[in-house]
Amino acid sequence: MAAPPPATPPTAPPFDVDRSSPTPLYFQLSQAMERAISGGALPPGSRLENEIALAQRYGLSRPTVRRAVQELVDKGMLVRKRGVGTQVVQAQVSRSVDLTSLFDDLARSGGAPTTQVLELARVPAGADVAAALGVPEGEEVTRLVRLRRTGGEPLALLTNHLPGRFAVTEDDLVDHGLYQHLRTQGVHLRVAHQRIGARLAGAREAKLLEEAPRAALLTMERTAYDDYGAVVEHGTHAYRASRYEFATTLVDR
Repeated sequence: MAAPPPATPPTAPPFDVDRSSPTPLYFQLSQAMERAISGGALPPGSRLENEIALAQRYGLSRPTVRRAVQELVDKGMLVRKRGVGTQVVQAQVSRSVDLTSLFDDLARSGGAPTTQVLELARVPAGADVAAALGVPEGEEVTRLVRLRRTGGEPLALLTNHLPGRFAVTEDDLVDHGLYQHLRTQGVHLRVAHQRIGARLAGAREAKLLEEAPRAALLTMERTAYDDYGAVVEHGTHAYRASRYEFATTLVDR
């Protein structure tokens, strides 16, 4: 009887801690591991070193490492197995339904995203936006409308409203995603309420997205909150159904 193949030795992604960054250390490590999985450096079946070894390797605390690993366990990209350790179960799919920005997801997957800012203005909050942001109706908020392209083709029309306490410029939005900009402001996005749906494109949407009139669009409405439970942003986005899909991983707990 042939001997079983040797077990894959534990490994870890290359990662340099940037302690000067406002981005939390656990999130930096989580993103490094996610990039390694998505890029194939940590293929399915790879075992991670244990928390003690990872903490020593990167000069981080065990709780920081544990939280980073748990982020990817929650996404279904890692799984903990008794007697085996933590293993990669799959690479990233299309776009997972996670608390990430479209810009970051496209950039990680090599999609070469670009952004055209169609509107950036301070406006009085209407009833729906005020309710979503938890501010009085008529209070001044920031409204952003952007056209996101990948590979030179339009992909999504993004509309966001932010509480007036946040400052943002067109340059902030062209070179980076909104969430990345917010992280540089010291904001940690912790949780979001999200609804995914579908509808037909209006005339302006169809023209901007280079689709036929009344083409099918995927929609997403999201309200995101920070560590303190304060609303950070409310977005209503439309995506070309011919070029875009949402994907999610279900994990049995």
